[in-house]
Amino acid sequence: MAETINSPDRDTARRFFEFNLTPFQLVQADGSEDGLITGYYEPLLRGSRKPSTRFRHPLYGLPDDLLVVDLTGVYPELKGMRLRGRIEGRRIVPYYDRAQIEQGRGALGGREIVWVDDAIELFFLQIQGSGRIALDSGETVRVGYADQNGHPYRSIGRLLVERGELPLERASMQGIKAWARANPGKVADLLNQNASYVFFRELPAGTAGPPGALGVPLTPRRSVAVDPGFVPLGAPVYIATTWPLSSRPLNRFMLAQDTGGAIRGPVRADFFWGFGNEAAREAGRMKQPLRMWVLLPNAFRVPTDDR
Repeated sequence: MAETINSPDRDTARRFFEFNLTPFQLVQADGSEDGLITGYYEPLLRGSRKPSTRFRHPLYGLPDDLLVVDLTGVYPELKGMRLRGRIEGRRIVPYYDRAQIEQGRGALGGREIVWVDDAIELFFLQIQGSGRIALDSGETVRVGYADQNGHPYRSIGRLLVERGELPLERASMQGIKAWARANPGKVADLLNQNASYVFFRELPAGTAGPPGALGVPLTPRRSVAVDPGFVPLGAPVYIATTWPLSSRPLNRFMLAQDTGGAIRGPVRADFFWGFGNEAAREAGRMKQPLRMWVLLPNAFRVPTDDR
């Protein structure tokens, strides 16, 4: 007879973490404790398996000419660093940037997964890293992050503020989308200022949720993206911040299960809100101070100067 495994109750789980793990507060290079937390979610786009006048923005899978260079076998100090590029003659050069990809550069013919009807929604899908596509056939498919072109991420919200197109308080996802609807002729140029470009893969039917960097489904309001150079993936973390656009405390035990191109530094996190309109609203508004602790096994306690 199969053994029944019961989930631990709250008190048992708490005692386990308190007895086996030690919290370490994460700090910046200058010793400061405050960082930044933003939010992300799983969006829903409208699309089709075939291009048309309505569905004309392709969502690409991995191009055949994209190289990923990993030199850690020879240079261990480069652990965690991978270069993306392409071959040009006998040289490896940077892969095409967003503007070049939009112009048709790269081995992308036949790599289209679906076509969608909105360029700005596709751009934000690339920022979120995963999402759902409601097809005109009635089918809904899930897509997840496959790789990116190797170019650094640049915030278009910050750029709109610098250009005087948006005030700082409106430079949220919702504010950027509203600006795009009011300025359709400027959208392509704005998006091309972020050279980073994300490629996707279609996820199997029945996938429980968007997979994070560990390949397991993310849990709404309990998963965060971190910089794995400072926080090991899979580690429990504790965040101290506030709810979006609020002074109400949001202090919560989370799991570091994902990464992101804009998530850089020790006190930096991206809070996964889940799927739907409420998740989109909260994720788009979240940008506030953060303090964060990582919980590590007791055997990994940092040695002190005490002798």
